[in-house]
Amino acid sequence: MHIAFYAPLKPPSHPVPSGDRRMARLLIKALRGAGHRVSIASRLRSYDGQGDAKRQDVIRRRAARIVQTYIDKIKGENRPDIWFTYHLYHKAPDLLGPTVAEALALPYVVAEASFAPKQDRGPWRRGHAEVGDALRRTARIIMLNPDDAPCVRALIGDNDNGRRITALAPFIDTRPARAAASKRATHRVDFARRLGLNPNVPWLAVVAMLRGGDKRDSYRALAGIIRRLRETPLHLLIAGDGPARAEIKGFFGDDPRIRWLGEIAASEIDALHAAADLVVWPAMREAYGMALLEAQAAGVPVVAGGAPGVRQIVAHGETGLIVPMDPDSLVTCMTDAVSSLLSDAERLRAMGDAALERARRCHDIESAAQRLNKILEDAI
Repeated sequence: MHIAFYAPLKPPSHPVPSGDRRMARLLIKALRGAGHRVSIASRLRSYDGQGDAKRQDVIRRRAARIVQTYIDKIKGENRPDIWFTYHLYHKAPDLLGPTVAEALALPYVVAEASFAPKQDRGPWRRGHAEVGDALRRTARIIMLNPDDAPCVRALIGDNDNGRRITALAPFIDTRPARAAASKRATHRVDFARRLGLNPNVPWLAVVAMLRGGDKRDSYRALAGIIRRLRETPLHLLIAGDGPARAEIKGFFGDDPRIRWLGEIAASEIDALHAAADLVVWPAMREAYGMALLEAQAAGVPVVAGGAPGVRQIVAHGETGLIVPMDPDSLVTCMTDAVSSLLSDAERLRAMGDAALERARRCHDIESAAQRLNKILEDAI
């Protein structure tokens, strides 16, 4: 099949790394791996983070021109069989797909759709209404984040024998991470040499952008955890960069146990995870956390806050520990969880082995490609 792919929040070619960009690229890779032709329908960003009505009008006018141009140019062999939109919500509605799909009589499929009724009177009320209209037109809705399902289901129901709304577990290509895990000793020696680390103490790792909002809140909580572990010999390795760099670094003070790696390449992320003993991340209001999945694929257990999306990729007590997402107790409970694992090397190793195997079995791109292929075949 020829699939027209569109990501209104952030196109897969966007220069700034993020979980959204990563997932968009993985979906394209999985679809192509299943034998489909995937074309990028547009790179238009419909995202408006400020609730600015004038900016929204500018985006809508541009979208209308793109829709007409796309419909006019698509003919013959270039005509897609399906329109596939990844990640739409009130701040980034799909202003292209529903109109194009209707004009060309295409099945309209979306993945990771969020519908928040509380936005119906706010500054994004038009985007909210457009998301609702788009979801009502879908042939299939693929849910990656279980948090999104209740409101979407309440909006549209599911009158196709329960198949219109379908779940897909978050996934990655686990092969690079598994290859890195097989060279753990080499990577650990390399990082120790380059960063001046003691290889005989536990290494905690974090891979996350240094930006405001939820990421900043997670870093603030992480800093509280590290302060409570001030008597514990360890290293904390933080990979990531962003506009809140100075503020977030300030949360941690001048702790000599911490190393700031900045933004690093994907291969280095796999090496970092493989070299580490444990990944610790509060995951405040996080959808599911690609970095947590990447860590487990490299054989590293995880201690994380228990957002619903995180619970579907971290098996509590098997591949890591999940702490209830209670703001009053999160830092204390995560500190206790980290301490318990660092004091039990055998359990830590067993969790790492289980994490690697579960990521391969449940969250690999090959099984995701098969699942996506079945969903799209049903949508035709």
